[in-house]
Amino acid sequence: MNHTSDVFQPLQQDDPAVVAGYRLAARLGAGGMGRVYLSHTQGGRPVAIKVVRPELADDPGFLRRFRHEMEAARRVRGAYTAELIDGDADGAPPWLATLYVPGPSLAEAVARRGPLPVPALLWLTAGVAEALQAIHAVGIVHRDLKPSNVLLAADGPRVIDFGISVAADGTSYTATGVTIGTPQFMAPEQAAGGPVTAATDVFSLAQTVAFAALGTSLYGDGPAVSVLYRIVHSEPDLSALPPELRPLLARCLAADPAQRATPAEVVEWCRERLGQDADAGTVWREVTGPPLTVPSPVRPLPSPAAPSPAPPTLAHPTVTQPRPNSVGPNSPWQAPTYPADPHPRSRRAKLLTGAAVTAGVLVLSVLAWAVMDATGTFDSGRGGGHGVAKGAGTGTSADASSPSPSASRITAGSGSGSERVSGAGADAASSPPVATPYPGLWLDEKDSLNIKDGVQRKDRKGDIRFTCAKETSCALEATTRGTVIAPVYGKPGTGLDDCRAWLAGKGADTRLPLAIITTGSEICFKHPDGYIGLFVVETKSTALPKSGISFLSGALTVWRDRS
Repeated sequence: MNHTSDVFQPLQQDDPAVVAGYRLAARLGAGGMGRVYLSHTQGGRPVAIKVVRPELADDPGFLRRFRHEMEAARRVRGAYTAELIDGDADGAPPWLATLYVPGPSLAEAVARRGPLPVPALLWLTAGVAEALQAIHAVGIVHRDLKPSNVLLAADGPRVIDFGISVAADGTSYTATGVTIGTPQFMAPEQAAGGPVTAATDVFSLAQTVAFAALGTSLYGDGPAVSVLYRIVHSEPDLSALPPELRPLLARCLAADPAQRATPAEVVEWCRERLGQDADAGTVWREVTGPPLTVPSPVRPLPSPAAPSPAPPTLAHPTVTQPRPNSVGPNSPWQAPTYPADPHPRSRRAKLLTGAAVTAGVLVLSVLAWAVMDATGTFDSGRGGGHGVAKGAGTGTSADASSPSPSASRITAGSGSGSERVSGAGADAASSPPVATPYPGLWLDEKDSLNIKDGVQRKDRKGDIRFTCAKETSCALEATTRGTVIAPVYGKPGTGLDDCRAWLAGKGADTRLPLAIITTGSEICFKHPDGYIGLFVVETKSTALPKSGISFLSGALTVWRDRS
């Protein structure tokens, strides 16, 4: 993941070109709160631009918290933090900009090369602890410290997204009572819904370092409820950790927050041991890998030249030629100048006649296209019989058989036959679909979900229902004929065109086994009337089917037309 082509992805059709004056050069990724892009300051310094998801941008509570936390984050100044340099909570959409750190995340580095050696672990621990000192000094608690929020620069780690998770607390992503944070890296008091303090981040620091040392989560994987139960009720097994780290991590992982080490004590402990190993810097560079080649800033397009003044009216057509002594490769060229039309009425008649002929040709062309399309002439050579569907909100269209990724992301077909565009697939140029969020939805074996109106029904007659047919198999099932379900793979941040592409793919079906779904997974739905839904999973509990505690909770976004 430390290769330029992997890190810097090209902008997609639904990505903006400019955000608040920052010209976007590439896509860096996406998360639960929005997409992240590479841009540059006026001086050419690379920055990461995070654009908030539309569903959150419509939440007044989120915007209030986002504004407060962003103002607090502006005051954080630390050697091991990615400095927040700009942002606008009232923008459309809201956004923020931090200095870009050219390096992989800790999660990517461990996935690529495995657990880190002890000297690198000490440097990692000291750097992250020092970052927490800077963050806590301005009254911020990170709340979501984890390997993907620690970037590995050539001169040490950088902690990102500090304080921003607080802004999401209470939004649709936490409306069902699920606490902010990633289950595998939560502290016991956080998992139990108790008060969150600076000591909470210290517990997450120890879990993050343990992940870097082991290559896996300290409390294991599995359903979120199982992981959280182990964090709250069991002591961690530190026997597999390097002996040099066990005393420090044991103290940081104390169940009582008051018994945990402070970030300052962690820094001092690590620095004492780093002083005994002069080769730590070399080891760290081996972990971070080769430096990235950051794309250059996107230059603005040149402004169109101002129109030349009207040429003088002459009695006869005249071509002005350059003088003999000025002829050469850089000599100016002047266009011919012509006199005014001596018969303006006849000229106007000519123009009207030409316009009428042109309009007639266009009408005949449109009629011919409609007749040929209705008889299948245009579809006969496209393969698979797919029609053309317009991209909602973009006003664009694409051939369903086009090899380009952008074209495949626009077609909303289910995989066979021509696609009938209706409901949310109506003409986007005249009536772009509207995204409506429905937070706090809950599905178990007594409830179901209506896609069209985002309603959680207290019976089993909705479009989508949760079922555990066997002891070891739970799934989502489509009960309305024509409804399709498709899981989304890859990074989060799915939009309308993304859902259409997944729903048109081979993975779309009427049943989705939940064994492949985890917390944070995204699922696309399509109603036969054309409505598209995106369900973001907040909590999944299927460890004990038929136990009465199997369920799925999350937030639904539905795209529908304005009519």
